Amino acid sequence: MDGERFGTTGEGEAVHRFTMSGGGLTAAVMNWGAVLQDLRLAGHEPPLVLGFEKFDDYPAHSPYMGAIAGRYANRIKDGRFIISGRRCQTDRNFLGKHTLHGGKESFGKRVWQVALHGPDFVTLTLHSPDGDMGFPGALDVSCTYRLRIPGTLSIELSATCEEPTLCNLAHHSYFNLDDGGASGILDHRLMLPAGAYLPVDDELIPTGVVQPVEGTPFDFRHARPIRLESGGQQMAYDHNFCLAASRGPLHQAAWVQGAESGLEMEVWTTEPGVQFYSGHKLAPGAKGHGGRSYGAYAGLALEPQIWPDSPNRSYFPQAVLWPGEIYRQTTEYRFRLG
Repeated sequence: MDGERFGTTGEGEAVHRFTMSGGGLTAAVMNWGAVLQDLRLAGHEPPLVLGFEKFDDYPAHSPYMGAIAGRYANRIKDGRFIISGRRCQTDRNFLGKHTLHGGKESFGKRVWQVALHGPDFVTLTLHSPDGDMGFPGALDVSCTYRLRIPGTLSIELSATCEEPTLCNLAHHSYFNLDDGGASGILDHRLMLPAGAYLPVDDELIPTGVVQPVEGTPFDFRHARPIRLESGGQQMAYDHNFCLAASRGPLHQAAWVQGAESGLEMEVWTTEPGVQFYSGHKLAPGAKGHGGRSYGAYAGLALEPQIWPDSPNRSYFPQAVLWPGEIYRQTTEYRFRLG
């Protein structure tokens, strides 16, 4: 195996980091969690994503920074669902009640295999056995990070199964387009071309309502700052924005601009939803890139995916993968200097 030896897991598995360049970008990817550990753009000195410089800080402190979330990104209420007549109970790692990002030993916390790598790409693979975190059926996953001209980070995800199962993967980087997370993102300008969003209850589980954004603090159809107070407090965004009824051709999911740098990022995806998390709970307990101390709102996450809790909402886009099918997702983060 090539690549830089970056650390060792508690189970003694070697972790490697692969550095690649292309399209004006330089990226570092770990085979632990398929994590995007660092991302830089020529002409913009600070890192574009939050991350740690030591591997040990990831399993100890990382809130999924740069990871591939799965087998089911986001939340499943009570960790329960029925698939092909089979009742399933998945690991309840969120509030001791619900499943989040696939369970406590999710795809973002495992060592992946390195299948291929080159100057501007790396392909990682993972085998998830039947019953893994309670999910039915074995799943074989592939993730390719690729740097393209101009300034584009492409993430290509695919998966196959031999029994009916769920597959909903998402990339989970936290972006700061100004100073790499030394200050917050509330003055970043954001556009989300979604006419509806999913309200959630006090435990961040969708209520089942598909709510139009018009007249609400969730209307980002025209670019505006994220900073918005409601009742004297900043709005805490951790919601799915509804882009489409099903997976489809590549389409724009978001646009962001740094308040000070003017740096722009577009998010394009094949997915029917994007989870916007404003990072209000960030406080990882370890210093990040360049010794930065990350606090609340240090970075924002834009995670293209199937809508949360879809196994329990038949009218949501569905995440069931059937034998003989191939799950395919493409998500691109496109950067441009202001």
